[in-house]
Amino acid sequence: MFRFGSVEFLLGLLVLPVMVVFFWTSMRARRNALEQFGDLDLVRRLSASVSPRGRLAKGILVLGAVGLSVLALARPQFGTRVETVRSQGQDILVAIDVSLSMMAEDVKPNRLERAKLEVSRMLDLLDGDRLGLVAFAGDAFVQSPLTVDYGASAMFLAAMEPDLIPIQGTNLGEALSVALDAFEEGSGDHRTLIVITDGEDHEGEIGAGVDRALEMGVNIYTVGIGSTDGVPIPEIDEAGRRSGFKRDEDGNVITTRLDEATLIRVAEATGGRYFRAGEPGALDPLLDEILRGEGRELESREVTRFEEQFQIFLGLALMMLLAESVVPDRRRVKHVWTGRFR
Repeated sequence: MFRFGSVEFLLGLLVLPVMVVFFWTSMRARRNALEQFGDLDLVRRLSASVSPRGRLAKGILVLGAVGLSVLALARPQFGTRVETVRSQGQDILVAIDVSLSMMAEDVKPNRLERAKLEVSRMLDLLDGDRLGLVAFAGDAFVQSPLTVDYGASAMFLAAMEPDLIPIQGTNLGEALSVALDAFEEGSGDHRTLIVITDGEDHEGEIGAGVDRALEMGVNIYTVGIGSTDGVPIPEIDEAGRRSGFKRDEDGNVITTRLDEATLIRVAEATGGRYFRAGEPGALDPLLDEILRGEGRELESREVTRFEEQFQIFLGLALMMLLAESVVPDRRRVKHVWTGRFR
């Protein structure tokens, strides 16, 4: 089977007819110039040493070299071999709090956007690890299953907004339950759960999730985002602009604060660690700790590899250029001057 690995480079072959036209017009221009120079017979006798066949051969060799070079750039491939490709990595689930309190602007641009920026940085660093996303507020669901398609993960990450979950509040217990369900059965040594939230658990049902994580051998890393001081929760209108602050039934502004104690307790109970998010790069230690793990074999499959054969075409192109340099465009002419001594 024959194919080109970079078909787009074949467009370079369009330069060949352009070169042909250039050579032809150059030849015509030279001939016209010689005709205007003087007597045509005399000009022909004076230029008798020029070899039209030699010049034609040199032009053909140049065209062939250019054409073969373009074909080499297009990566011609023929001949196949079967290889077994094994994918190794970790299973990483990231649970992101999308409750209204995550819209607080004590972290710029706001808590939720900062969380998404940090996860986006993680996507840029992953290589072979499977990543999944869980969105939670008063309820929780899998936003993106475990996958190595980081482009799809980035698309689902960008869509994570408070209106994804109609039930507001923060239910850490439900988030842990849904995230642990998303892990496949197998060794827990290479499964990690990261929970990014402001820690305000309104349900108080995290104990069962922590116990289950311990049974499964899943380490939970918690990331607190926001200020420990109370800050107001902005209300966003349909145009995406802040229209005020959330208030209770008595008209008082509702405030939200980071609950670090709960997050530290969850992390330490499962063998993970707690991190505080804020400025860009604050989670680099977390990423370093997770990504330096060796991982496990996630899948094994057989793939057909095509052999690269560009070197054949490139070699022929170089040979044509070498031949062009040695082909003469002149010929020996023996002049006989009749009556030159008369």
